[in-house]
Amino acid sequence: MYSKKVMQYFRKPKNLGPMKDADAVGQVGNMVCGDVMKIYLKIKNKVITKATFETFGCVSAIASSSILTEMIKGKTIEEALKITKQDVIDALDGLPAIKIHCSVLATEALAKAVENYRKKI
Repeated sequence: MYSKKVMQYFRKPKNLGPMKDADAVGQVGNMVCGDVMKIYLKIKNKVITKATFETFGCVSAIASSSILTEMIKGKTIEEALKITKQDVIDALDGLPAIKIHCSVLATEALAKAVENYRKKI
């Protein structure tokens, strides 16, 4: 059902945990499935230097959050916002159709974090 990459990012998530000195935080949830994602960003000169996450959810939700934090590090805010749900799915070597919403939540959490950052500057 899940690709090897999905299971890798689920079993050993990268960048897991809250960030106390985050410049931005974005949280989203899906009431239907119960998944909740929170993305933390450290930003310097409009470049994401660090990204971490906390996710309460299924295998796909945790894997999507984890890989997204890897994908956005070192990118400018604008470059990171161009990452689509399909980019997340492709990076994970696919997700089951019923779990596509998890990749959407990851990109939405990123957008919320950027929105949070822009309100502060």
